[in-house]
Amino acid sequence: MNFFVILQPYMKQILLVNDVVGYSHVGMVAMLPILTYLGHAVYNLPTALVSNTLDYGRFNVLEATDYMRGTIPVWRELGFRFDAVCTGLMFSEPQAQLVASYCRELRQEGTAIFVDPIMGDGGRLYNGMTEKNVGLMREMVSVADLIFPNYTEACYLTDIPYKAEGMTWDEARHMLDRLAAIGTKSAIITSATVDGHHCVVGRRSEQPLAGFQQNLDEGLYFRLDYDEIPVLFHGTGDIFSAILMGHLLNGKALKHSTQTAMTVVSRLIERNKELPDKCRGIPIEQCLDLLV
Repeated sequence: MNFFVILQPYMKQILLVNDVVGYSHVGMVAMLPILTYLGHAVYNLPTALVSNTLDYGRFNVLEATDYMRGTIPVWRELGFRFDAVCTGLMFSEPQAQLVASYCRELRQEGTAIFVDPIMGDGGRLYNGMTEKNVGLMREMVSVADLIFPNYTEACYLTDIPYKAEGMTWDEARHMLDRLAAIGTKSAIITSATVDGHHCVVGRRSEQPLAGFQQNLDEGLYFRLDYDEIPVLFHGTGDIFSAILMGHLLNGKALKHSTQTAMTVVSRLIERNKELPDKCRGIPIEQCLDLLV
């Protein structure tokens, strides 16, 4: 007897350009299972191999710019196409320039460009990050359709001083406008405090974007409040990005996808808050049931 299996086609072809960390569920390691679970075909272009998250104090990094430089022409020759690209940590100026140029080329073909400008949190840059990394991320932001920095990263990108007490709603909108002035079409700021409330704030594009919906009739800006869980896991920003992007590319609007990502991240933190080593991140493969 012959059996025929009908495979469900993937929704979108997504390329992740990020670091691969050997010890921890962060970066590409955290994003791949989420996007695959949400029904997308996911490919990767590593920016570096990293031994472990930087907050362990000691780490080893093998930058992959030469590999990237050799891979992109091969993909062009083979005719590979992507519906979306999401970039993360950049490790050198040549690497950032290479990725930015590739993203500009892909955007001309209708590819949606997402940028997570990974640099810092809590008012400071991550261990090993410098002002040079800020400049590299501005290069990436300039080619983006959507970026999702946290409040600290948004401060560095816009040269607006970080305030521990957070911002007013007018200041939040001003910061979003400053991000748009760098070149991104739309922006979300996570881990923000606005008028004393923990929230995520966003700015839609003033023009329709290819690749995802925005609901422009709801206005240019939006704000979504949440109750903070006082537990710090590494990789939650990567998880947020993957869930947000996965739902956007499944046809959900920007604000709705942002709320979904916030809700799922809260559930993941709540389930795993007793894990002893938060630097290892959340074991996402054990928690995929929370994504629906």
